[in-house]
Amino acid sequence: MKHLKLVIILMMLVMTGSVWAQQDVPPTPPGFTDWNDVLQQARGTTVNWYMWGGSDAINTFVDEFYGTVLQEEYGITLNRVPVADTVDAINLVLTEAEAGITEGGAVDMIWINGENFFTLRQADLLYGPWAETIPNSTLVNWENPAVAYDFGVPVEGYESPWSSAQLHFIYDSARMSADDLPHNFDELTAWIEANPGRFTYIAPGTGGFMGTRFVKEVLYSISGGYEQWVGEWNPELYAEWAPQLWDYLNGWESNLWRSGETYPANENELAQLFANGEVDFAMTQAVAGAGPLITAGLIPDTSRAFTFEQYSIGDYNYVAIPNNATNKAAALVLANLLLRPDRQAGHIRPETGFGLGYAIDINRVDDTDQAILEQAFVDLGDGAADPALLAAAFAPDMAPESQSIIETDWEANVLRK
Repeated sequence: MKHLKLVIILMMLVMTGSVWAQQDVPPTPPGFTDWNDVLQQARGTTVNWYMWGGSDAINTFVDEFYGTVLQEEYGITLNRVPVADTVDAINLVLTEAEAGITEGGAVDMIWINGENFFTLRQADLLYGPWAETIPNSTLVNWENPAVAYDFGVPVEGYESPWSSAQLHFIYDSARMSADDLPHNFDELTAWIEANPGRFTYIAPGTGGFMGTRFVKEVLYSISGGYEQWVGEWNPELYAEWAPQLWDYLNGWESNLWRSGETYPANENELAQLFANGEVDFAMTQAVAGAGPLITAGLIPDTSRAFTFEQYSIGDYNYVAIPNNATNKAAALVLANLLLRPDRQAGHIRPETGFGLGYAIDINRVDDTDQAILEQAFVDLGDGAADPALLAAAFAPDMAPESQSIIETDWEANVLRK
C-alpha cells in the first residue's frame, strides 16, 4: 500500500503540480440563499442531463450509479437525455437563445468540454460562476491548470469537472510480448514498417476527439514537445509544422490496415478490428485501461493497456448548466454528487463501463475516503496501464480551434490524398 500511495501522489503531482489543503466552505451558488435552499428547491423535481449516449455501458452506469442515489437521498429524478454528439445539446441551447427563451429551457445540464464549452462561453449562454460554490468543489484543485483551463479556455466557474481521461494503447498479451511494444512514435513507425497491415488509428473528427488527439500526439512528437502548443492557438506555428505532420502520417499509409484507404470511425470499431485479430493495437482514454472494453465483451480477457513514454494527451471533462436551465437547483445537486469521493472511486472501476480518472484531488479527502480511492486503483488489475507511467507521460491538449482545423486538414492531406 505504501508503494501505491507513492504512485497516486506522483500522479496527482504531475496532473496538479502540488498538494493542496482542503479549502474553507465555498460561497453560495448564484441565485440561491445557501446550499439548503438549493437542496429544498431541487427536492421533488426532475433534472434533464443531456449527454453523449453512444455507450450502453455508460448509459446504464449513469442511470444506476447516479440516478438511484439522486432519487433515494435527494428526491430528484434523473432524466438522462442521450444525444448522438454533444454538439446536438449545444445547438439546442443556441436555438433556444435565438428564439428568445431565457427561462424554462430544455437542458438543465450538459456533459461537456473543449470546443463545445468554448462555443457556449463565447455566446455567454452558461449559468455561473457556480463550480466553486458547490460543497464538494473543495475537493477539486482549482489551482491545477489542467482543471482551470479546458483546452486552453479558462473555466472560471462555469463548468465543474466530472472525470479525467488520457489517451493510451491496448495490446493482447496472448499475441504480443510487452518487450516488443513501441514506446514512442519513432519506435511505432519502425513497428508499422516491420508489421504491415497490423496498425491503424481512429479517423479524426468521426469518433469524438480520440483520433484527433492521436494526431496531435504525433504533432507534439515531431515538433519537439507540447509546451509550444499550450495556450492560445498559434496559426503560424501550425503552418510551420502541418506539412511535416501530413508527410509523417502519409509515410505510414502503405503499411497501415487496408493500406490507409479507410480508418475506423470510433473506439468501438477499432476495438472490433483488434478483437478480430486484424490489427494489434486498440486505443482507450480510460484510466481503467482495457478493463471496460473487456467487461463489455469487446476485446479478449488477455488485453492489456500501455502508454508511450511521452505525449499521452489527457484532460478533464466537465458538466455545465445553461443560463436558461429550468432546474438549476437539481443540476447543482447532481454536479456536487459527481464529485463525492465514493462516486469518484466507483466510476474508475472497469465494471462500471466508464473507467475514467478522478476529478478530485486524492490528497484533499479524509482518511476513510482516501482508502476507498486508493483501493479503486488496486482493483483496476492487469488490464490497466501502470498509473505512474501514465502520469509521467501526461501532456495537455491544444486550444479548441485545433480540433476542426486538424480534422479538416487531415481529411484533405491524408485521407483523400
